[in-house]
Parts: sequence; structure tokens; C-alpha cells
Amino acid sequence: MIEVVGPGPLATVQDLGRPGYAHLGVPHSGAADGPSLRLANRLVGNPEDAAGLELTFGGASLRFREPSWIAVTGAPLTVSADGRALGMNAPCHVEAGASIEFGTPVAGVRTYLAVRGGLAVEPVLGSRSADLLSGLGPPALSPGDLLPIGPSQVVASLSDISVDVAPVRPLAGLPTLRIVAGPRDDWFTADALATLTREPYEVTARSNRVGVRLQGPVLRRGRDGELPSEGMPTGALQVPPDGLPIIFLADHPTTGGYPVIAVLASADLPVAAQLRPGQRLRFHTA
Repeated sequence: MIEVVGPGPLATVQDLGRPGYAHLGVPHSGAADGPSLRLANRLVGNPEDAAGLELTFGGASLRFREPSWIAVTGAPLTVSADGRALGMNAPCHVEAGASIEFGTPVAGVRTYLAVRGGLAVEPVLGSRSADLLSGLGPPALSPGDLLPIGPSQVVASLSDISVDVAPVRPLAGLPTLRIVAGPRDDWFTADALATLTREPYEVTARSNRVGVRLQGPVLRRGRDGELPSEGMPTGALQVPPDGLPIIFLADHPTTGGYPVIAVLASADLPVAAQLRPGQRLRFHTA
């Protein structure tokens, strides 16, 4: 078991989501920065889709009741076990009774913790992910919560864990996100795509796992009326009537009626998931 002493601003259990249910109105959900969770799981010998923790702006405190192997990836922050510093992007052994403390990220938003054996909370529709939009899966963590570790997989030796540290790229201060125009770019003025890619946008404090809300140049409509609701992919740049785009992330609704001017390249979705309020970004047509 892992005891949640303090969850920080937001801590949720996440795996790689529950695909295949969008036609029923169920979001995909899962880790917002999927590659970081995959890496953390690989570092401790788990399947890539094992459930771990997603910490938003760090600040969490956990107590391990069993000796465990862990790995921390994603937004860089300080990690310590009973005051002893631990490294990121590397497997680390923690003793039974150890308290793990997480600082605040110096860049990015979301940090991931994988534990050898995975977190064995009850799955819902084949996934252990917490979906903050629909309420499916386990709720956001609270002090005193107990998280079970998968049975018979917690190890106390390094015999089958051989990675010292995994190199990762630093997060860019001013990232450029690649986009593919459409499917509803014809609902905007002829210069809207040029406007989208010309000047930086800034992430607002209203951003969350549903979407990254942006402040910047307004994208103006070229026609009146509204669309019937239609399917929305992760990474869609939906533009509400105020003309300011929203980048849909893991917990976004499966349908929407505002036009989508462009969609992020899938490889840039993890970059979008690490954008923090006040940070600027650019768009580039792929």
C-alpha cells in the first residue's frame, strides 16, 4: 500500500486511458503526457500501460508501506525519500515506511510516478484512469487515501532493473506546436490560419486536463450560425465565439459544436500537456 499524506494541488491515478468508447460519450482520458508515464513504467519494469500517479504542480507527500521500486518522470522537480534526494528519470528503491516528498516543478505542469507492479485500483471500462470531466475512475486523491500496489510484483533487489538513468529532452521555454489545418478552417476568415501562426499565444490559468485555454490574437469567423455537435479528437483547436482557441487534452468532451480550425500533430500532444499558465507558445502549420 501507498498512503497519501498530501496530494498537492491535484494528484490522480492515470494509465493510458480507455479508448474505444467515444461513440458512447466516454472520453479517452489517461495520462495527459503519455510518453512520460510510459517511460516511468519502463524504468521499473512495468508494462507501459500500468497505472501510476499524475501530479499537477507537484507538492505531494506519500508514505510507502512496502519496499518498492519507483521512477519519477515528466515535469522536473525535486524528489526526496526521508530527506534523501532521489533522481528523476531513473529507477529508485524506497524502504518500507519511507516518506516521499515532491517539490514544485521548475518547468512544465505534470509529473509522473510509477511503482513496480502498478497501482491496482479498481478499473472502470478497462482503465484505472481518473476522468475529471465524466467522473469515471477513481476520484482525485485526498489525504489518507490508500493505493494498492499490484500483487507479487514488488521487488527488493535490482536484479531485473538495469537502467541507470534515461536521457530526456528539456522542456522548451517557448514551444512551437505543429498543426494540421481543418476540419472547419473554412468557418473562419481567409487570414485566420495566418493569424494563428503569426504571433505567440499565452496559456491562461483556466487551463486543466480538459483543455489548454489561450489568450492572444482573436480568430474571426467567416460565417454565421453554429455547427451541429460533432466528434472531437484530442489535440483539436476548438474556437468558441470569443475567438480564442482551446487545445483539447485527455479529458476533453467527445463532441462539441464550436468549429475546429486545426488539430495538433499527435507527437506534440505531450508538449501541450506540459504548458503552464503564463507560458507562451507558437503554432506552425505542418
